Amino acid sequence: MYQPPHSLDCCGGLGNVDYSKVDFSAMAFLLSYVDVTDSIFGVAVFFIAFNPLFWNLVARWEHRTRALTRIFRSPYTACYALGAVILLLNFLRSHCFEEAMKRQPKLEALDSLPGYYAGAGLVAIGVVFVLSSFLALGFVGTFLGDYFGILMKAKVTCFPFSVLDNPMYCGSTAIYLGWALMLASPAGLLLTAIVALSYTIALRYEGPFTEEIYRQKAVKSQ
Repeated sequence: MYQPPHSLDCCGGLGNVDYSKVDFSAMAFLLSYVDVTDSIFGVAVFFIAFNPLFWNLVARWEHRTRALTRIFRSPYTACYALGAVILLLNFLRSHCFEEAMKRQPKLEALDSLPGYYAGAGLVAIGVVFVLSSFLALGFVGTFLGDYFGILMKAKVTCFPFSVLDNPMYCGSTAIYLGWALMLASPAGLLLTAIVALSYTIALRYEGPFTEEIYRQKAVKSQ
């Protein structure tokens, strides 16, 4: 999922994270509470890493070959089909995320009402950003319509794009972080870090490619 041309920064964060300066002692602490050999945890990691890779590869393939458009005989129908697959994959990711948290021990320091309410607040904020992004972009704009040749006429600047550059990804990360806090789950916190990393990597490829699509559009319209 993506937005029309924007800089890659997200809350000044996801796109600008310098992982060389991350304090990995916190990660080591989480790992002491997490069984990374658990099968469901492994499946959750797989879907977290696979999903953005899948939609980026398929969208670029479509942009290069128009194969899906030919199969479905319409760029809109092809985009809706890919969007449905992405939604299914994201449902599976969330399901595995939840199951992985349920199968792992809780962190006592987080297992409190303040921790629960802080998590609920993050989930609420994340939902607002995700839903408002979807409403601003529409289904086609959310699910890679640019790669199908369905280009937006102008840059979206209304909320939440007026406060964040990548509110869909930031909102999704906030939801997972809040969910992990609500369940006081070290496994959830570790998986959330992997979510943030996967989105950061995805943005490094999505942003420039989408910018190039609109640059080509501008050149052709001159």
